[in-house]
Amino acid sequence: MEKTRQLKTLIDCAMKRAKCDLVVRNARIFNVFTGEIEQGEIAVKEGVIVGIGTGYAGEREYDGAGMIFLPGLLDAHIHVESSMLTPEEFARLAVAHGTSGIIADPHELVNVCGVEGAEYLKKAFDRLQCGGVCPLDVFMQLPSCVPATPFETSGASLDARATREEIVREEFFGLGEMMNYPAVIAGEEETIAKLAAAEEAGKIADGHAPAVTGDALNAYLLGGIATDHESLTAEEMREKVARGMYVQIRCGSSANNLALCGEVVTAENARRFLLCSDDKHAHDLLQRGHLDDALRRLVRSGVPARFAIPAATLNVAECYGLKRRGAIAPGYIADMVGVNDLSDFSVRAVFKRGVLVAENGKALFSAQEKYLPAAVRNTVRVKDVSPEDFRIPVRSGRARAMQVAAYGLVTEEVIVSVRGGEDIDLSGTDLNKLAVIERHFASGNMGLGLVKGYGFRGGAIGISVAHDSHNLVVLGDDNAAMARAAQLLKETGGGMALVGAEGEETYPLDVAGLMSSLPAEEVAARTAHISAAARRMGVKEGYDPFMTLAFLALPVIPHLKLTDKGLFDGDKFAFTKVEV
Repeated sequence: MEKTRQLKTLIDCAMKRAKCDLVVRNARIFNVFTGEIEQGEIAVKEGVIVGIGTGYAGEREYDGAGMIFLPGLLDAHIHVESSMLTPEEFARLAVAHGTSGIIADPHELVNVCGVEGAEYLKKAFDRLQCGGVCPLDVFMQLPSCVPATPFETSGASLDARATREEIVREEFFGLGEMMNYPAVIAGEEETIAKLAAAEEAGKIADGHAPAVTGDALNAYLLGGIATDHESLTAEEMREKVARGMYVQIRCGSSANNLALCGEVVTAENARRFLLCSDDKHAHDLLQRGHLDDALRRLVRSGVPARFAIPAATLNVAECYGLKRRGAIAPGYIADMVGVNDLSDFSVRAVFKRGVLVAENGKALFSAQEKYLPAAVRNTVRVKDVSPEDFRIPVRSGRARAMQVAAYGLVTEEVIVSVRGGEDIDLSGTDLNKLAVIERHFASGNMGLGLVKGYGFRGGAIGISVAHDSHNLVVLGDDNAAMARAAQLLKETGGGMALVGAEGEETYPLDVAGLMSSLPAEEVAARTAHISAAARRMGVKEGYDPFMTLAFLALPVIPHLKLTDKGLFDGDKFAFTKVEV
């Protein structure tokens, strides 16, 4: 009976027999189905769009003032934790930039805190209110790779049995990115069982498959995986679309593949592309925006706006089965974004279920009250280290080093000549030492390696954000400074640390060693300050002084990486040695 009443009410409003809750007048409306813009009014009742046309009466009216209204923007894949902001602060910034929903994969938090980390994220978002509605929809996935591989130590572990138990919960919308693609392709039973659990629960599975093509791609897709955000070339994008995948166009702070899209997205395949952030840092959210920034940059790359906008709206809704989302049309949820034009995408008004939740770049809800349960506090447990622990003996005079691709996450293996012995002499070289130190159980595990071309000189920098197991990562050219940086991270309970000739500096990340409970503006300012100090110590352009470090411990990204258990060859998916 309640559904019958609701439908009758909506129909009466559509036929102008009853007043609407909201009428947006003087609007230009982008139609995601046709790619056209139409002039008119948008009528809303009980959070639902009941009509587009003229002559509606509303309890409230809003002057669209010639703005172009888009559907609420949907991020197809994001790790909120990478913003270093609490969910409340992230929402405050993202909603102001037109974001109405996110597909959130909390695998950073879950790798540190277990499933309680995901529960924290969802509850913190759900507590937000503005005018009787939650301003941001969060569709949370159960991380598939905790840890990402068996070659590192994480704070928790979700095996196939645990995945089967958890994936059926209402809190979990789907299965997070399957990063252990070699195990899928090899038919490893434990990994396949996780994908089977998602399929049996009727839930979507996201992918992570860099350079996976040909027979390997066919095998990977048999796991029921729907998406991928790791394409490295235009040809790879085309092949994945041709095999039925949705390709996620990544516009993140650490990596993006927007430049490939101008030559790839066509009228024939445009419906198979989705926009996502993956990782978006606080200063980027403040200075550049969120999906509005992604749209702006995608259009500048050569993708027409009529193809770009569905990639952040309708395509995402259809891929993930988000009913009644992704369009401004009768029967759809009234999530709408008013922008100046379809090139700059400057956001002027944001509606959530017909409620104005942001205007002129400012959220109309508060993020001051933070939800901070004990499960996400005091998570850094590190065994003390000494300068001697950072020695790398190489007697052959030849060593393996990582060379990081500028503006990217891929690390090539290079063989370098070194002055060796009991410890490598870094003077006069473009090498740094890298250490990954286990921080969940104080086991004392430490992996050591070399990085070429980073540019840093005169001390050490370190961070407790290290995808995806989030052990401590320390880089430097001085053993004592590296030991001191590790100690500072232990004392602060996680965060960022710098040790150099100008002194010591830290920035704590008090939530799981990943995020700060401070306001976004302060997080952005203080992280920018410590990053600038590291930049003055020689870190080259193309590398974020700290956040690039966070990906050097991620063994599922080619080609050479470092974990707390040692130097890892991503092509062979096996450990290797520094000395050649």
